[in-house]
Amino acid sequence: MTRLMRTLTLALGLAALPLATPILAAGAEDGLRGTGSLGVVIERATGSVLIVDTEARATLARVEGLGDLSHASVVFSADQRYAYVFGRDGALSKVDMLTAAITGRVVQGGNAIGGAISDDGTLVAVSNYEPGGIRVFDARTLEQVADIPAVGADGLESKTIGLVDLPGRRFMYGLYDSGEIWIADFSGAGDPVLTKFPDIGLLPYDGNVTPDGRHYIAGLFGEDGLAHVDTWQEPMAVNRILDGYGRGEEPLPVYKMPHLEGWAALGEVMLLPAVGRHELIALDLRDFTETSRVETHGQPIFAVVRPGGRYVWVNFAHPLNDTIDVVDTLTLEVVHSFQPGPAVLHMEFTPRGHEVWVSVRDANSVHVYDAETFELKAEIESHAPSGIFFSARAGRIGQ
Repeated sequence: MTRLMRTLTLALGLAALPLATPILAAGAEDGLRGTGSLGVVIERATGSVLIVDTEARATLARVEGLGDLSHASVVFSADQRYAYVFGRDGALSKVDMLTAAITGRVVQGGNAIGGAISDDGTLVAVSNYEPGGIRVFDARTLEQVADIPAVGADGLESKTIGLVDLPGRRFMYGLYDSGEIWIADFSGAGDPVLTKFPDIGLLPYDGNVTPDGRHYIAGLFGEDGLAHVDTWQEPMAVNRILDGYGRGEEPLPVYKMPHLEGWAALGEVMLLPAVGRHELIALDLRDFTETSRVETHGQPIFAVVRPGGRYVWVNFAHPLNDTIDVVDTLTLEVVHSFQPGPAVLHMEFTPRGHEVWVSVRDANSVHVYDAETFELKAEIESHAPSGIFFSARAGRIGQ
């Protein structure tokens, strides 16, 4: 190891990580490497992230000093080199995955809940609980470009949730307290143009957009149902779907909210986790009506489709969070169920779906499984791992 690389390693606190190697030198004799097989694992308890290599099934480095990562998420630059980490403490950090260094950091709010990057890779937006609204930054410099307060039609400031990118340098998000959906359009040269949809329902808690960028759906915590916007239609409008899906049945206690970032959209069907229920709802994407339901082991948190669309992997809320169900999308039945360990928090497939990485928080481990045979291929030590994000997300709408 060269003196420079040894200095970098010690500066980043990697001496305590036996598996760490200098990233620039990994993978090729000439010291060069690509970024397509890189990813980030959130270590929520220590404010750090692991930079991992999906081909080697190994950790390359640990980057520390990222603040409160208890509800952290990540998006990637268009060239897949930089990871933008959104911390719960309001911090936006830009991490160079090739040098294992923080190249920019701004504490832009007091309590943040994720973010998005524009389709051209030039803007990064952050969604805030405190002070509410969204703030938008230059992706290269992290200089602030816009501050958009979220004051609803009721005149009250609102927390923002479900922030995603749309084609055309646009961002779409929900106002939790006011029950609205907004679009901020940065395609022009001046200030962003805002489109607002009021009265969408009570307490939109999350939202996501389909992979084609067309359909934005927000879940409603205050009532059974979802709000849907077809962004291709002119004029755009909000429609209620799955209204009263739990009608006539007693809801179960909600220990953790399901994440619509983890819905499974495949072909003409979408599988959505139902709030307070041990089931997935199958939604027909042609007319947005319910077609069937899938009984699951517990209350679903993430329903993640394996690339190719044949299977959906589902994890669950406490206290049944040691299990994963695998659903066949042809039959809409659970065809495999297994227990990776205590507190399965997140699943991420390799870009073409041959393997899946699973964070098992209370075992301080990330498990790598063969997605076809379910064979355990590797275990990677990690401090209370939660979110897993691979750089291939850079090519997806709604990363």
